[in-house]
Amino acid sequence: MHTKKEKMEAYGRFLDILDELREKCPWDRKQTNESLRPNTIEETYELCDALIKDDKDEICKELGDVLLHVAFYAKIASEKEEFDMADVCNRLYDKLIFRHPHVFGYVEANTAGQVSENWEQLKLKEKGGNKTVLGGVPSALPTLIKAYRIQDKARNVGFDWEQKEDVWDKVKEEFNELQAEIADMDKDKAEAEFGDLFFSLINAARLYKINPDNALERTNQKFIRRFNYLEEHTIKEGRSLKDLSLEEMDKYWNEAKKQGL
Repeated sequence: MHTKKEKMEAYGRFLDILDELREKCPWDRKQTNESLRPNTIEETYELCDALIKDDKDEICKELGDVLLHVAFYAKIASEKEEFDMADVCNRLYDKLIFRHPHVFGYVEANTAGQVSENWEQLKLKEKGGNKTVLGGVPSALPTLIKAYRIQDKARNVGFDWEQKEDVWDKVKEEFNELQAEIADMDKDKAEAEFGDLFFSLINAARLYKINPDNALERTNQKFIRRFNYLEEHTIKEGRSLKDLSLEEMDKYWNEAKKQGL
């Protein structure tokens, strides 16, 4: 691993080359906050994909791409004399000090749960911070992650199930309500009940310390592997998936399951 001096030198070289690219490269020169935003979202998802795969080389590369975007936004702001990368780092430094009184002050917090609860309370007190408990949940978050964050923030102020097992009664209740609306053929109400069911399942995942986004992505990847197996063996037989019966598809699907795919 590198020394602190080597890390600072590497960071300095990175900022220097960004300055040079901003000055000399036509593409870099024309970028704005608005033009970079879609790429930032894409880079973030690519980092998340690498993290899920636990691919160390890809994680390192994608962290660099995300860091480039952070520094690029700061560079654009510095050109407008709004703030620069030093301001970004200094504000982050101050925030970390303020939100960790159990490390830098006299507040006691011996568990991660206590730290999280203190964090939310401090955010409400912070100057320029969130004015409401749910005010810090970004509206642009993917809906599954947003639901988890909403529930987690509510938990931090005591709005939660007393016993985690009780959540399953709520899941069953929402499932029954969904079935009733589907039976009545009311599409609008059925959609609302689907949302309630999803929300209650995400709540259950949170209570049992399961990340629902990770869980769903694992299932996505499992489905892809098994479907690819099905498709690959169909092609080897010179056939099309459309020519297969559901029974034949199930045969290959079950073979993939037996192979641990």
